[in-house]
Amino acid sequence: MELYTNLRAGEKGAWLSIGTYIFLSAIKLIIGYLGASEALRADGLNNSTDIISSIAVLIGLRISQRPPDENHQYGHLRAETVASLVASFIMMGVGLEVIYNSVMNIFDPVRETPSTLTIYVALGCALVMYIVYRYNLALSKKINSSALKAAAFDNRSDALVSVGTAIGIVAAIIGFPIIDSITALFIGIIIIKTAVEIFWEAVQTLTDAFDTEEIETLSALIKNVDGVIELVDIKGRKHGNVTFIEVTVTVNPYLNVWESHRITEKIESTVKRFDINCTALVHIEPHEEYSGKD
Repeated sequence: MELYTNLRAGEKGAWLSIGTYIFLSAIKLIIGYLGASEALRADGLNNSTDIISSIAVLIGLRISQRPPDENHQYGHLRAETVASLVASFIMMGVGLEVIYNSVMNIFDPVRETPSTLTIYVALGCALVMYIVYRYNLALSKKINSSALKAAAFDNRSDALVSVGTAIGIVAAIIGFPIIDSITALFIGIIIIKTAVEIFWEAVQTLTDAFDTEEIETLSALIKNVDGVIELVDIKGRKHGNVTFIEVTVTVNPYLNVWESHRITEKIESTVKRFDINCTALVHIEPHEEYSGKD
């Protein structure tokens, strides 16, 4: 129940991003048009694409809450990771578009002088996005959500884009329009870097990669469980914000079923104390070399 409560809490962050992007994109497009700022209009279009990314995250969180069924016996938790993957692709597309436009403008700079109002709008929007970024990042850590973490980094990228937009507008007003394009180029690189990081983390999860340090820590804890003679094998995988550990241990072959079962319960509780969202699947085997002495 706590898992699905966390996923529902994650929806608040997705909805906050969607609402903020709708509001800011409208403001930037309107003021950018009235204030003759190509940079602010481009920033507004950037936020329009972010609406799609946030909707993808929201859909992923919704699907993740579905209970296990016949075809998904581990549940639908990886839908959240798929949402992160989709968000990374959208961010890459936006980053490439920003880089392309900035390079084109370096060779053919826009000479139209924008209104000073567009500077304040860009900075104000950057502040709003930074606040949303901090909220979503804190929430993603609290509920251990990869999709919401991806959304938070997208929020941060958009805040940086707006700051860069403001710098470019100032440069255009004082007579150096090329700085607008150079700033946009660096911002595009930052967006691509963030997208690649999110993409790599999602791919690692979907291909069942697992943190070796976490495996080593769990191995040490399980080996110290009373009744465990040898840890034969341990594997781990991530499903959204849930971890599944498969453990094979050997025990005294002369224990009865009840005593062996108690050892599996000790292992499960030990793993839970390490990580409340970690579930252990324990397989018990008789220790062949055991002498039979307690």
